[in-house]
Amino acid sequence: MKEIVLKDPLDMHLHLREGEMLKNIIEYTTSQFAGAVVMPNLNIPITTTELALQYREEIASGSKYKRFKPFLTLYITESMNEEELKHARSKGVKILKLYPKGATTNSQDGLNEIFTPHMLKICQIAQDMGFILSIHGETNGFSLDREYEFGKIFAKLAQDFPKLKIIIEHMSDHRSIELLETYPNIYATLTLHHITMTLDDMLGGGLKAHRFCKPILKTPKDRDMLLDLAINAHPKVSFGSDSAPHLEKNKLKDNASAGIFSAPMILCALATLFEKHNKLENLQAFISDNAKKIYNINDLDPKEVRLQKKHCWVPSQIKLIQNNIIPFNAGSLLEWTQII
Repeated sequence: MKEIVLKDPLDMHLHLREGEMLKNIIEYTTSQFAGAVVMPNLNIPITTTELALQYREEIASGSKYKRFKPFLTLYITESMNEEELKHARSKGVKILKLYPKGATTNSQDGLNEIFTPHMLKICQIAQDMGFILSIHGETNGFSLDREYEFGKIFAKLAQDFPKLKIIIEHMSDHRSIELLETYPNIYATLTLHHITMTLDDMLGGGLKAHRFCKPILKTPKDRDMLLDLAINAHPKVSFGSDSAPHLEKNKLKDNASAGIFSAPMILCALATLFEKHNKLENLQAFISDNAKKIYNINDLDPKEVRLQKKHCWVPSQIKLIQNNIIPFNAGSLLEWTQII
């Protein structure tokens, strides 16, 4: 096969940042994808519909690809209320993002406790209004067990709100797969880095700070079992890059920022991976069809992305005025290239 056409690629977990950073990195995504779920953990979190609409305008003005559709998300806080949720739905916002306090970048406004009366009320309203609940599912326990420990919370939410679609974002632990199989309303996104790397790829030799992310990379068994879900396009998983750019200086300092900037060439990287495992025929479902079904997406401007069987290189760095960004697998060779 010398060429493939991907229809309406979707990135169901993306960080576009804001300001100059957004302007510098957005087209790595908008050139490849028809749409993306854009996370709300900005410096000032997107906690209201008005902030979400302002962010939509910033995204639209930042890219020449005007048909790209950002699926906005609202950051859940203790002050969220029914009126705000009604307003959000009226403006087309249908995804709520739950961050445990302190779990990741800009999560200081997240929740200390999940099962408070207020949060249970929000979940009930969200279920009744047809929202999707997106969760960064980690406790503050030992780093390799944080997602597993959060599994009990996923299970209780799924049981208590059986009609509420719940997304395990950036699933990284093979023990979470049981949740997908047990609860009809639990789904997951998978990143490229969690299905191709382990903790050894970050610190088994020299420390590779640009591979530091949350959830942290885990074991070969975790990687392999999640990879199997992806390349077989398990119907309850969709692709979510969790591409999260940070300036190089912030990745190399003490108390470094967590996040991997994987947006550049990511469809080419996925095609290379799926072909390696003789599963190229499943790439379309993983990067689009599954997401359309899970999230009930039917309002996209059609986009076709053509990939050609031709070598290309991941950029070694993205140069900005203030500093550089080092992309995922910088300088590596891929087997496919995008035809623009």
